Amino acid sequence: MSANPVARWRRKVPALPAAVTDNPDRRATRIPRSLQQRLADLKLQRTPIAQLAIGTSVAWFIANQLVGHLQPFFAPIAAVLTIYASVGQRRRTLLQLVLGVSIGILVGQFLILWIGHGAWQIAVIVALAATTASLLGLKGFARTQTTTSAILISAVVPIAGSGNPAINRFTDALIGGAVGLVVTAVIPGNPVRAVDRVVQDILADLANVLDEVALSMRLQDPGPAWTALQSARAMQPALDDLDATVSIADELSRISPIRWRQRGHVRLYASTVRDIDNAVRDARVLARRVETMIRQHEVPPDDMEQAVASLATAVRIFSDDLAEQDQFDEAQQQLVAAARAATLALPKAATLNSSATVAQVRSLAADLLYASGSTPVEVDELLHFE
Repeated sequence: MSANPVARWRRKVPALPAAVTDNPDRRATRIPRSLQQRLADLKLQRTPIAQLAIGTSVAWFIANQLVGHLQPFFAPIAAVLTIYASVGQRRRTLLQLVLGVSIGILVGQFLILWIGHGAWQIAVIVALAATTASLLGLKGFARTQTTTSAILISAVVPIAGSGNPAINRFTDALIGGAVGLVVTAVIPGNPVRAVDRVVQDILADLANVLDEVALSMRLQDPGPAWTALQSARAMQPALDDLDATVSIADELSRISPIRWRQRGHVRLYASTVRDIDNAVRDARVLARRVETMIRQHEVPPDDMEQAVASLATAVRIFSDDLAEQDQFDEAQQQLVAAARAATLALPKAATLNSSATVAQVRSLAADLLYASGSTPVEVDELLHFE
């Protein structure tokens, strides 16, 4: 047997005929497909773009027309900085923005009165501003604002009638940050769409992993199972981000009145995060066991391939039900059927690998049953087979 199971698997796939690979029509579809993806990505950015356009305009109008600043350039900048911050960090961003601006202005203004403007003066002012920020324990965004505010005070000479640049910048920071907060609450993104996109991608990948594992048993070839294992491992970054994505969606659904009606759907997603993560971990162990089992020339238990294929079907049904806030009856029936098939194969599981495979099918089915809202007692009852 080949040392590389993937190479052995790939040799079974026939090469595409030249008529397909050299078809100019097929080559031409690559550019439109790329353009289509970009347009799809642009569609997802409609709300942030609207927030930026409206937020910067309103911040400038307030600072210029209502407050009377002649050059209120920092107000729209502060609005952009606040809007770009993640939902859970916007109030913190505004605080850091105001704190950093205040310290930079104080240091810069004091030193200008003492040493004046100039090239070497900027070096001294920036060094002392950064030192002050470090001594006060400021980090990241707040330290950056301290430094840039000091630069602005020392490098920009105010025009006649424009007022005190230090006070103007501080006021603009407050105006822009506040406008950014209001705009993100009044024109919020869609929290369900954001979390659904991530969850649906994870579940689609999980179903594909299970398909590959079932194929590996059907062909008696370890290659697909090895590929499935690598795919399951590659899902970890998305799983790591899932909890943060759900938390952001949950906060957005609570702070924006426009999105209050979506709180229940977001909570439904939030309740599945841990169980989906466990299911993916189970799939990794399942793929590794099946790859090892077949690589060692062990024959999978009867009906085990169908049990894993049923799991893949159940994952897709569960994914659709989750997106539609539907009942999970069909998905649960499919999960129970998969666990039953694996359990009935257990007496014929003569090796450690095949027994572990049966156990992982049951574990994965149980995790998805939990994700569908079943309690531990209900899962025990559903997976208890005589």
